[in-house]
Amino acid sequence: MQRPIVIGARGSSLSRCQAHIIQTRLEEQCPSRRFVFKAVAADADKRPDVSLTAMSGEGIFVKELEAALLAGEIDCAVHSLKDLPLASPEGLTIAAITEREDARDALISRSSMVFDELPAGARIGTSSPRRISQLRCRRKDIECVEIRGNVDTRLRKLQDGHTSTTLSTPVLSLSKDGRYDAIVLAACGLIRLGLEERITEYLPFDMMLPEPGQGCLAIEARGDDGEMLELLRDLDHAESRACVEAERAFLAALGGGCRIPIAAYASSDKGTMTLEGAVVSVDGSHSLRDHLDGPMAEPMALGERLGQRLLSLGVRKLLEPIH
Repeated sequence: MQRPIVIGARGSSLSRCQAHIIQTRLEEQCPSRRFVFKAVAADADKRPDVSLTAMSGEGIFVKELEAALLAGEIDCAVHSLKDLPLASPEGLTIAAITEREDARDALISRSSMVFDELPAGARIGTSSPRRISQLRCRRKDIECVEIRGNVDTRLRKLQDGHTSTTLSTPVLSLSKDGRYDAIVLAACGLIRLGLEERITEYLPFDMMLPEPGQGCLAIEARGDDGEMLELLRDLDHAESRACVEAERAFLAALGGGCRIPIAAYASSDKGTMTLEGAVVSVDGSHSLRDHLDGPMAEPMALGERLGQRLLSLGVRKLLEPIH
């Protein structure tokens, strides 16, 4: 009897849901094989009261999964692609990138008010520098408040009016009265969990460009595991992979990672790709945003070109305070 194939992911409800999506597709594709799920706790999940900005290094949500994969404890790892660093550890490869779902960010407010209707001084829960910078670019009067936890925890904190007790940073503050007025989350996570009715407003791209790769799942595997790579081949969505490669090449050209306020979104139409990218200062006071078109067949070149274009426009000055 063949051993079961072990699919690894973080233990949160969203991560389990995403792993189940991949497991179901693999079971449909290969009904003769048995697939099982294994939860692997990320260091960031073990320290829910520590600010993400205080945690050093990239890949704080994926390191433990990648270690388990390299050790042979799991056969593949399912990630939200936006959480993956630009470079995979030696011996690992992104075997499949799933078809992109809704890449927008979503606002969930206590009052059911959309973002522009929120009162002056409204407190918005988010720990993402990218979201903070773009929210503050739109409205200088709002207050961005640190929030940690999985999707369920954040929704409960919003409903209960409970804020984080972590230390504040230059762009994150603590609520003065222990209340969030709204939170911002990736729309795709809420949709996957069947919680789309909680969404007050889908934030449009002209206001909030997403994290590179947002909306896609990435399945990582060992580069020498031919069987696993073959099983995952049919899960790879070529158009989504190309768009993500352009976005991540743009990120790389600017020397960024998932904890720096760099945003990008690529779309395609009849063989032509359009890549839009933005960098916003952490306080939202300055921004640079541009777009380029190019052939679908050369996504990384397009991302590199757009990155170099923003560098020529002086974007490095916006990144210097972060680096």
